[in-house]
Amino acid sequence: MKISVIGSGYVGAITAAGFAKLGHDVVCVDVDKRKVDLINSKTPPIFEEGLPELLAEVVPSKLHATLDIAKAVKESEVTFICVGTPSAKDGSIDLSYIRSASEGIGAALKGEKEFHVIIMKSTVVPGTSDTVAAVEISKASGKVAGKDFGMAMVPEFLREGKAIEDFFTPDRIVVGTSDDRTRSILEKLFSQFSCPKLYVDVRTAEMIKYASNSFLATKISFINELGNFCKTQGIDTYKVADGIGLDSRIGRKFLNSGCGFGGSCFPKDVSALQHLMKSKGFEPILLDSVMEVNARQPTKMVDIAWRRIGSLSGKAVGLLGLAFKPGTDDVRDSPAIPIAEALLKAGAKIVAFDSEGMENFKRKFPSAAGIEYTKTAQDAIDKSDVVLLVTDWPQFNSLNYGEKNVIDGKNVLDYSSRKKVKNYEGICW
Repeated sequence: MKISVIGSGYVGAITAAGFAKLGHDVVCVDVDKRKVDLINSKTPPIFEEGLPELLAEVVPSKLHATLDIAKAVKESEVTFICVGTPSAKDGSIDLSYIRSASEGIGAALKGEKEFHVIIMKSTVVPGTSDTVAAVEISKASGKVAGKDFGMAMVPEFLREGKAIEDFFTPDRIVVGTSDDRTRSILEKLFSQFSCPKLYVDVRTAEMIKYASNSFLATKISFINELGNFCKTQGIDTYKVADGIGLDSRIGRKFLNSGCGFGGSCFPKDVSALQHLMKSKGFEPILLDSVMEVNARQPTKMVDIAWRRIGSLSGKAVGLLGLAFKPGTDDVRDSPAIPIAEALLKAGAKIVAFDSEGMENFKRKFPSAAGIEYTKTAQDAIDKSDVVLLVTDWPQFNSLNYGEKNVIDGKNVLDYSSRKKVKNYEGICW
């Protein structure tokens, strides 16, 4: 098929490159010329394992990027909307990029005779695809949804750091369709994937994405709250997680206690669902608690540092890990952000290192803000009075911590490595 992908960020770049690898002719659209030029030069606009090799294989034979949304949409049969849906100041979802992309798609379709399918891939609250995107497309094109064009929702379930693997070998595909013609086209498009496929209505598909992320966030906050208590009782939270994880009804994944969740999905999506539920007259008691536990968790590391070495004013604190998880350079809502803010407020000097996330972190905390960014993780350790492990990059497990106070926020050090550290303490184990 001929496919256009609006947005070349995390989801858009992976979606475009993935379908190009499967043999489709794909054009990626973005308003940022830098991203367009990067893709056309076979350079990823984001950091993701395996993406450089994938782009090298499909550009320009099956994939290219452009600033021209009209030409891209007109020359394709299917269009994916993969633009950002950030949080507004009140926690609700900001749909400005969705509206802009929809208007552009609609303008491109005006006067076109062929049936065109638009697939919402961006994470949007239930009702967005049919009451916002489809409406804007209809206004700009003069066409009727379900008759002249199809509107669908196919949520993304990509893990940062494992996105290429997740694209080609997904554990499920959820497809929300608006009409039989659209469903038939999507059945053909996704026929190359052998995983289970669930076909539902559009709003249900939108809700499934939020339900999935909210449930995973709930598991993390649950084990963190449990871990905070277990630590006071001398109980290893990770052994507890291993035990309950053996129950097939519970499962072991997302039961790693630590300094809280971050990233571009969980905080934003739980917040958006909270706001939506409240706007409809529902009180999201559980989700409120999930977010409250998560908000408190990161700075517990600062509290432990204060207890171990006294006042942090003038002290050098090593911050190892700035990205919200290993395998990515994404620092959005990373636990490292509130930790850094608390340390700077306490008068500490931060000595920071991350394998991939330092440049993005510098945009929020430049060196002039009281943070020194080191060339290696060992440099950060050597210059510090106390070390905080915030991201579980594997290489942090094999460093020389000597007699430094080490506070582990993500169970970075395995049991054998902990024995080599004289002053080790986990955040909630």
